[in-house]
This record gives sequence, C-alpha cells and structure tokens, in this order.
Amino acid sequence: MAVGIAITNEGSQSQYNGRITSYLLFSCLVAAMGAFIFGYDIGVSGGVTSMEPFLEKFFPKIYKRMKEDSNISNYCKFDSQLLTLFTSSLYLAGLFTSFFASFVTDSFGRKPSLLAGSVTFLVGAALKAAAFNLYMLIIGRLLLGISVGFTNQSVTVAVNFLFTFVVGQTFLAIMCHLKAGLFFFFGWR
Repeated sequence: MAVGIAITNEGSQSQYNGRITSYLLFSCLVAAMGAFIFGYDIGVSGGVTSMEPFLEKFFPKIYKRMKEDSNISNYCKFDSQLLTLFTSSLYLAGLFTSFFASFVTDSFGRKPSLLAGSVTFLVGAALKAAAFNLYMLIIGRLLLGISVGFTNQSVTVAVNFLFTFVVGQTFLAIMCHLKAGLFFFFGWR
C-alpha cells in the first residue's frame, strides 16, 4: 500500500526558494504517460489477441481452428506466424528504434525525441483503430513500436531527472530544516 507524507514548517518557508510548480507536475505527468502507453499496449494486445471477434476479422484461420477443435491446447490454437508478427512487431520496432532514438536524443535533446514518439504514437494508434486488414494493423503496431523506442529513450531520462530533482530538493529542504543535526548526533554511517 502506498503512503505519502507531507512535512511542513510555517517558519522555514522563506528559507527555501524552490517550489513544486504546476509546470513541474505537468512535466512529470507527461513523462509518466510514456511508460503508460507501453504498459497499456502490452495489456491490451495480450487480451485482444484471444478475443473471438478480433480473431474472426484479422486471423480467420486461427478462429476456425479454435471453433473446430475444442480439445486443442491454447498453445496450439494460436500457432500462427502472422499472429506472432502482429505481437512482436511492436517490440522489434521499439528495439531497433531505440538505437536511432539515442542519436536523436543526444543530438537534438529530449523534446524532439518525445515529440517524434508522440506523433508516431498518434499516427500508429489512428492506423490501428481504422485498420480493416491485417497489414494495416501490423503497420500501426510498427509505428507504435517506433513510438515506444523514442519515448523510452527520452522518458526514462526525463522521469529520472525530474524524480531526482524533486527528491533531491525535498531532501535538501528537510536537511536544512533539521540543520543536519541527525548526522552529527548519529555519525555518517
């Protein structure tokens, strides 16, 4: 269970100039969405690939095999190269894109990398939503994989930076408030 603590001291607020602003909170929210899109897609694609309407539309051979033989194992039901391509296309595109995205992030910064990831995510999601055949679906997954490659390259750096900044500033504020008395009393170990 997650628990949060807030420590305030009315007298020491004038000593600490740093603030948690709405811009900082919005940046943390946007950065956290990068991890959310990856996890959400993993959860959704895993569940969708076993849904009968999805299989009937995009993988009719698997649907037919599933309906004809009820004694067949689940591992054998979903034995299809196209279904494997559908599932793994996101991960493969993310893997190969992350190598290119590291160059983009290093050369141009996190903002262009996050922007490229966001645009490819929007295009890939729209393509998957409008897909009427398997190949549109796979191209949409490839675009989502490109998005994951870009955002995982940038978001982890941004989240680590923002988290370190917020925690570091909070720790410094607490230490200034306590006047580091605990370190002198207990020692540094």
